[in-house]
Amino acid sequence: MTIIVDLDVQLARRKMSVAEFADAVGITPANIAVLKNGRAKAVRFTTLDAICRVLECQPGDVLRWAPESDPVDSD
Repeated sequence: MTIIVDLDVQLARRKMSVAEFADAVGITPANIAVLKNGRAKAVRFTTLDAICRVLECQPGDVLRWAPESDPVDSD
């Protein structure tokens, strides 16, 4: 399962910096970087709620699913 976080797109549309966004959401810029770089293993609903509130968007505007490529059979 691959979940893509499209924060860059939303921030660019709103001309908002990462630091400004992190302050508005209430999380550190480092945690924003973890989300943006696809290294997050989970997102709390309270954080997702804050992200959507600040960006005035729906969760689907920030998160999307992409199928993983099929693993190569090693037999």
